[in-house]
Order: sequence, then C-alpha cells, then structure tokens
Amino acid sequence: MNMPEQIPTIQACFETLLLTEIQPGIYLLTINRPKVLNALNTTVLSELAEAAELVDNDSNARVLLITGAGDKSFVAGADITEMSTLTPLEGKAFAERGMAAFRRLEQMKIPVIALVNGYALGGGCELAMSCDFVLASENARFGQPEVSLGITPGFGGSQRLTRLLGRAMAMELLVSGRAMNAQEALQRGLANHVYAQSDLLGEGLALADRISLNSTTAIQMTKQLVQRGQDLDLENGCVMESDLFGLSFATPDRAEGMQAFIENRKPSFV
Repeated sequence: MNMPEQIPTIQACFETLLLTEIQPGIYLLTINRPKVLNALNTTVLSELAEAAELVDNDSNARVLLITGAGDKSFVAGADITEMSTLTPLEGKAFAERGMAAFRRLEQMKIPVIALVNGYALGGGCELAMSCDFVLASENARFGQPEVSLGITPGFGGSQRLTRLLGRAMAMELLVSGRAMNAQEALQRGLANHVYAQSDLLGEGLALADRISLNSTTAIQMTKQLVQRGQDLDLENGCVMESDLFGLSFATPDRAEGMQAFIENRKPSFV
C-alpha cells in the first residue's frame, strides 16, 4: 500500500498499533503485527478501544481510516496461539473484550472506514464490519472460518454478517467457512468499492477528504440515524429522523450551509 509523502509523527504510542494524523482531522490507524498477519490478541483489542477513544475525543477529528500493516493482510483473524490455551471462562472474556473494542469503534461519532488490504478473516471480517463501510483491494478476502477451528464467531460475526448479507447467505458463509473474494464482497454489499492494492490508501484519503468538507454535526446526526434506525420499525425510525432534522436547524452549521448556498459559495463549517 503506497503511503502519502511527509506523514506527520505518530499521535500515540501503542505496542501493536500505529495511529497517525495523515491530514488535518483525518486519522490512519494501522494494526502493526505483519509477521502474524496482524492477528488480534488481547493487547490489540485493548489498544483498538483506546485508540478509538483517543480519536473520538479530538474535536477536530473528521474521519478514521483503519488498515493492516503489509500487503497480505488486513487482519487474518484472532490470534490462535493465544486462544488455544483459553478455558471456557477465559474464552468468554476474550470475546467480550473483542465485542467491546469493536462496539467502541462502531459508536464513534465520526465515520470509520476499513481499508481492507488482504485477508479479513474471522476477527478481521468482524473488525471490517464494525466500521461504517469498507474499501477493499483486489486481493482482499472476507470470511468467518471459525467452524474449521471448532468454535463460533466471537466478536459479532454471526450478528453483523446476518444484518449485512441476510440470513441465508450469512448462514452459508458461517457454516461452510468459505471466503469471499473482493468482487463477491462488492456484489453482496460487504464492500463499497474495490481498488488496486496500490490505490487503496489514496482512494481512502480522497473519500475522507470529501467527507471532511461537509458539516461534522450533520454527519454525526446522520450516523446516529443509520445506526439506531436499523433496529427500529419504519414508523419509529422516521420519527427519530424528523426529531434530528428539526434539531439540526438549531446548529451553526445549518445557518452557514444554507447561507453559503444562497450566496453561491463554499460553506465554512465550524
């Protein structure tokens, strides 16, 4: 994956992650365990939650991009070496740690985009699905192969995959353990776009730039509508939308956006 020139210094010190503000308000979080294909262990999961909290508390943050180090893997799954010695109670605690980390990412106020640059299997697929949407490289592979290890998904895979793909397709993938290539993921709606490996980061930055031009307040409200509304019936979801639509008229961004439109100029949101 090609990186932009003159990347600023890393914004936080982690054992397994690299967090960099690559442009004002645009953060890149890299899972940095390439020797084990960026497998998720206890440390990675804890640090993912910490990084999400750090970025979410930055009032200037606009978009978070997440990827894996190297050219082979986004995240190849949870760390099997660590899992192999867990007791049932320790296994449950490990799952709860992963659930909490991915839920923290999912609940961030700003858009979170997965740049899937290779294997996204098991915990890697679950991580990608906890992001708001996915950009994939041509060599990306998505799947939940946990049944081949004698276990179930543990970080939300059975739930998010079913909501994204529907019951029948999710069940097929979950019980067969087969992986989807990037084009099938695009066709099924698991990935939004597919790019050449060398273009993935640049395309992610271009999309992040476009997002950052819009009202952060309106984006945060829209994200709430999508996330909360997916589990509501249509009538209550529309009531919630009407409420937030009205609330948006109290914001400085609404005044600036509409005035800029009337004056035929670009808005300057706060």
